[in-house]
Amino acid sequence: MKKTITTVVLFITGLVSFAQQDAQFSMNMFNRLAVNPAYAGMNKALCGTLFYRQQWTAFPGAPKTGLLSVDFGEVLFGGVGLTVDQDQLGFDKTLKAKLAYSFHLPVGPGTLGIGLDAGMIQKQIKGDFIAPDCTTTTGGGGTDQAIPWTGTSATTYDVGFGLYYRTNRLYVGLSSLHLPEQTLSKKASAYDFNYKVARHYYIMAGYTFQLGQQFDLTPSVLAKSDASATQLDLNLIAKWNKMIFAGLSYRISDAMVAIVGLERSFTPKVTAKFGYAYDITTSTIKNHSNGSHEIMLGFCYKIKAEAKQTSHMNVRFL
Repeated sequence: MKKTITTVVLFITGLVSFAQQDAQFSMNMFNRLAVNPAYAGMNKALCGTLFYRQQWTAFPGAPKTGLLSVDFGEVLFGGVGLTVDQDQLGFDKTLKAKLAYSFHLPVGPGTLGIGLDAGMIQKQIKGDFIAPDCTTTTGGGGTDQAIPWTGTSATTYDVGFGLYYRTNRLYVGLSSLHLPEQTLSKKASAYDFNYKVARHYYIMAGYTFQLGQQFDLTPSVLAKSDASATQLDLNLIAKWNKMIFAGLSYRISDAMVAIVGLERSFTPKVTAKFGYAYDITTSTIKNHSNGSHEIMLGFCYKIKAEAKQTSHMNVRFL
């Protein structure tokens, strides 16, 4: 039974056209640029974030995802950003790289970002995969002629658009990625490779409640859809003394997530953070999975240090 499920998971990215969600991250609240270009530069700092996620660790060929995002604020009337991520599932590998620009406009008590990103998507099928139920090791695809023995890859362009609004405590974002809905295709003598990149839609929102002098509580939500399937993440992060954070997340019909982390300011301008998330699978895959692990590293360098508030006594007034 385990082999059968493994085979289904691995072949879900076969050589036919279909829609697939982008790679997901449990600590999505720290990964806003990847799904919304309008977030670029909103921190008015030079910020970088690195993610690594290993999903369903008991599965052979289980998904592994790495992501790097960097953004810079207060440039060109807004901010710019760069995102590079690689997602691998068995013999299937996807590489995405994109540049983002966000125009910042003061609106009420906050800032509205209007963002656009452009880049590339590459889909690669490795030729050395052997199906778990295959008894022969001859050739890259064993006895399954649907898998190209020599491997193949295809590349195309990509475009996304987003809106993002934030105040000191609130943020709301709407975005759509892969707007052209490109098809990556390549013809070969023995097979045709066709992969359609589905348009994706994202809605995010969060609000920070200040509980006393030392505690902050931030509930947030991320909804993601490719118009054929939808996922919803509900998150709750508590932070103590603006340094230690912990929280829970629930991905509907998929997993419960525990999150812990540390954020520290080394100078008035430099801040670094570390986070770890563990997914407890709640779907039927739980009988065959040891859960998922995710690590996050980040830093921010503020372009302008926050002004210190000072008070002075005027001897003329008592």
